[in-house]
Amino acid sequence: MEPLLDYKIAVLVFMNNDSGEHLLLLRAKPPNLGSWSPIGGKLETSTGESPFECAIRETHEETGHVITTSDLHLFSMVAEKAYEGAAHWLLFLFKCRRPINVLPPVMKEGRFGFFSRNNVSILPLPETDRTALWPIYDRYHDSFVALRLDCTQGPAAHVEVEQITPHQSSEHQ
Repeated sequence: MEPLLDYKIAVLVFMNNDSGEHLLLLRAKPPNLGSWSPIGGKLETSTGESPFECAIRETHEETGHVITTSDLHLFSMVAEKAYEGAAHWLLFLFKCRRPINVLPPVMKEGRFGFFSRNNVSILPLPETDRTALWPIYDRYHDSFVALRLDCTQGPAAHVEVEQITPHQSSEHQ
């Protein structure tokens, strides 16, 4: 029988500087304590917050960077079943189109760094980030994909694509 776990809803925001380096946070608190990851956080479901509102709020809270909905591209919706055996997660992955060129200050959530994509691969990352989220970013950050990850057998999740919407050139948008 599958575990009865709570469902949590969160966003991750992939941000870059003008050099194309990724802004990552070395997490000082669980989940993902001691690992580098994009900024993000849980939706305030009690207020009816949308994923876009959450991405804007979390970006400002964690970095001080002010963005709007038009600065965001939703490139993936990921349903993670039984992440770390503790909860199911519905993740909305955003690419921020507005660069951030100054490292935000250290905060209670952790400290920041800029990393080339190659260097991201050698950092301590949450295992599902390494095996699923970064490959999703690499392949779909200019399009859209809905995925299901089954983590019931551990962090090397089984990934199933549920829908892909290809990148459209700006003349078709």
